[in-house]
Amino acid sequence: MTATPLKGSDRTTAGPLADGTATSVRPRRLRRRGRSAPYWFLVPALFLFAAFTVVPIGYAVWLSLHKVQVKGIGLGKGAREQVWNGLGNYTDVLHDSEFGHSVLRAFGYGLIVIPTMLGLALVFALMLDTPQARSAKFARLAIFLPYAVPGIIAALMWGFLYLPTVSPFYYLLREFNLPQPDLFDGGNLYLSFANIAVWGGTGFNMIVIYTALRAIPQEIYEAAKIDGASDLKIALRIKIPIVMPSLVLTFFFSVIATLQVFTEPMALKPLTNGLSGSWSPLMAIYDAAFFRSDIYGASATAVVLALATFALSFTLLRVSDRYTREDRA
Repeated sequence: MTATPLKGSDRTTAGPLADGTATSVRPRRLRRRGRSAPYWFLVPALFLFAAFTVVPIGYAVWLSLHKVQVKGIGLGKGAREQVWNGLGNYTDVLHDSEFGHSVLRAFGYGLIVIPTMLGLALVFALMLDTPQARSAKFARLAIFLPYAVPGIIAALMWGFLYLPTVSPFYYLLREFNLPQPDLFDGGNLYLSFANIAVWGGTGFNMIVIYTALRAIPQEIYEAAKIDGASDLKIALRIKIPIVMPSLVLTFFFSVIATLQVFTEPMALKPLTNGLSGSWSPLMAIYDAAFFRSDIYGASATAVVLALATFALSFTLLRVSDRYTREDRA
């Protein structure tokens, strides 16, 4: 008996073919290809992530474990040789007092920036979320707009406003015979940097908190108003507790940004002689790598800073998660 040839899709669902091969092989292969398709789409992203993140990090770690050994007077071919140094660079970093001072300066800068910036962001978000708010769209745009200004441009703009010779503010102070503070000296330097960060970062954090506020069901507010709660009590007892996860998230972002502060002091450094080249941790890394040509020590410092940032973020997340669970219980 001769088998009748199958046509079209019937070949993929009927019985065995003339050569004895089961017709279910083709659908099975198609299913396998369908399951693997998403992973093929991930290949370009994984390649870019490996090329521009994993490989540079691995290379920095490798550099941090080496040093340059100079032979003789350090001239001629073979006079400088890269050798294994183990944890020697990390020991030098931990004993470097200037790097320790840069970390302390970054923390002092953060103590000013983080509470001020998040406090203003929360107040603006709560004000925009009230029914009495007028021109809310324009206000959101106006508050968020400084975040769209590149950091280097914002730093230079404020830097010239801080200079007594070109600043219109100093001109007004001179006209009215008022004190003229030096914004590039001592403690005023922290306020100058903090002002730039608060001006540029408040809008972003406000949008994050405001988005969380808009997600709260309106029925909760209506029930609170029926019970006689005022707008202030609703904000303190309902809105702020509900958006606390968003506040924690913005707090973590702000802590990481504080440890990585670089743009503001680096842009203002040419405008004053009172700013050292290692004022912040990233400036210390930049100074070691490109001014002192110590790329191995700079790599070790970068690794230490990255590990410290990760440890601090992990600790804060664990503490926040523990308190969140206790509140839920």
